[in-house]
Amino acid sequence: MKAVVLAAGEGRRLRPLTVLRPKPMVPVGNKPVLEHVVEALVDAGVTELVFVVGYRRERIQTHFGDGDDWDAEIEYVVQEKQLGTGHALLQAEDTVEDDFLVVNGDSFVSTDLVADLVESKQDGPAVAVTRSDEPTDYGVVDVENDVVVGLEEKPRVYDAETETINAGVYRFDTGVFEDIRETSGGGRMALTDAVVRRTKEGNGGVRAVYTDEWTDISHLWDVLRVNATMVGDTKSEDGEEEGTRRGVHPTAHVADAVTVGRNVRVGPNATVLPGTSLGDNASVGAGAVVSGSVLFADSRVGDNAVVRDCVVAGNASVGSNATVEGGKADVVVEGELYQDVRLGGVVGDNSEVGGGACLRPGTVLENDVRVGTGATADGRVESGTVIR
Repeated sequence: MKAVVLAAGEGRRLRPLTVLRPKPMVPVGNKPVLEHVVEALVDAGVTELVFVVGYRRERIQTHFGDGDDWDAEIEYVVQEKQLGTGHALLQAEDTVEDDFLVVNGDSFVSTDLVADLVESKQDGPAVAVTRSDEPTDYGVVDVENDVVVGLEEKPRVYDAETETINAGVYRFDTGVFEDIRETSGGGRMALTDAVVRRTKEGNGGVRAVYTDEWTDISHLWDVLRVNATMVGDTKSEDGEEEGTRRGVHPTAHVADAVTVGRNVRVGPNATVLPGTSLGDNASVGAGAVVSGSVLFADSRVGDNAVVRDCVVAGNASVGSNATVEGGKADVVVEGELYQDVRLGGVVGDNSEVGGGACLRPGTVLENDVRVGTGATADGRVESGTVIR
């Protein structure tokens, strides 16, 4: 069975991390989200993959190539304009002939769920559903006797009792393409509209397949949360036990629940605490403390700096004696206020936090920002800004 992987989206709510990379290529546990998806599919025996790519697609195609490194066969189709998930799936119509899976490339899916959908003895369309404490952020699903009877995409207000949501993993037959065209209305084409059409009498119905092994990254703080649940391997990517990792000074302490990439440097007396990922070529200076954070490839934390609950993006740096306080904050994303989320800060690609500077909880530095020596930053700081 083939799987069509939808990986064409940008992920605006994850900016600035998605300015230079598509959302599926945001690293968690030192791997792009999309790589975790591919591994789950291959582990379940699904090795023929069709990637629907669009925004910043070269980042995906360069990383995955033809799929040989993952024992998979990957082909690519392009969604030139972002006209919805239904439109994205239509681009893959010529690549499938029988029943096939559809998976979102920016959400984590378990091998067991994929296997359940592939090996199901019942034919016909199916959608994976799960439970969420924030159902209005997703597609809310009404289920009766394991059959989907209603689906509403990201309702602004939802007073029903259900907390069941669409997990974004489907099994379809080729009839779904006609469903998409019939429900498009000439505008954006939502895949969920095609699912709703299938739930109507006479269209065969859609089975609900339950899973509790699913998670999504929608906001910046989700990167930290999901990363913390993934790390915990006591070996680096070079296979070395903690305490003998190449590039880690003998006097430094790197906790067990930390993922260490290749060519990482951790200086004397530095401390790297649980829930942290250190990307390839990242460096942590002498005496520095890094906790619950994600350092992208080529990022730097200076001597005696303290970095908590922070995402430090590619080629970004936090200077010596600088402080990212960590903790909870109120954060505004595209005009909507999120209260008490754990986000110490975000340092965008190629941004610099100077020596002795401070980022207040919830600070988001977009790309190419400069925070000068001893300065303090708070809130969202636009790209190219210099703070003195």
